[in-house]
Amino acid sequence: MPSISDIPMLPAIHVAIVEDDPGFRDALSKAVQAAPDMQLANIAGTRAEGLAMLQGPPADVLLVDLGLPDGSGIDVIVAAVVQWPSCNIMVSTTFGDETHVMRSIEAGAAGYLLKDSSPTKMIDEIRSLASGGSPISPIIARQVLARFRGAAAAAPAVVDRDNAGARGQEEASVLLSVREKEVLDYITRGFTAQEIARLMQLSPFTVRTFVRRIYSKLKVTSKTEAIYEARTLGLLPD
Repeated sequence: MPSISDIPMLPAIHVAIVEDDPGFRDALSKAVQAAPDMQLANIAGTRAEGLAMLQGPPADVLLVDLGLPDGSGIDVIVAAVVQWPSCNIMVSTTFGDETHVMRSIEAGAAGYLLKDSSPTKMIDEIRSLASGGSPISPIIARQVLARFRGAAAAAPAVVDRDNAGARGQEEASVLLSVREKEVLDYITRGFTAQEIARLMQLSPFTVRTFVRRIYSKLKVTSKTEAIYEARTLGLLPD
């Protein structure tokens, strides 16, 4: 029977924080450092420090406050999407209005939490985000759903079916990034996330991020659906 030392350990979740509130930042930092499966990668207290931090090694998870003393945290989110493309970004803020919520999501945030959660709860949400989830405070989730319900109700009912297929296939060619297509190809061939990580020389968390983005872009929730949709759009051979 193998001993505990023989069991391979998953790589730690590297967490970076951009937060100007000293009390909240300190409590969150200590909670991350106390978590056995996490490592505090970096801390910034301003927009400028957050942007500078992105010049360094990427983290697996980036927590960003929106109300920073020298500007908006959304600027950090936009920059992180470009400079840390495999990082999972989550907003942690007091702003719960629709404008901030939608701008953050459009900028690239995959989670949105109000600062009414305890540091312990935040740690659970960080794990969820790193595993491909999208943690959202309930009140924020209601806003997002209401927004999309409103958009669906306002959408035209008639669809140009003659042009829809050709347009969809044209858009599909740029729908997924080169890396995402590579991950999708491995998924199609039956490789697991751990195997894909090894083949692509990435961390499993990064691979799960790519998988989550593939599912999101293809608007699917499973591997089977992803493969079917990708083939329908011409992203994979029949």
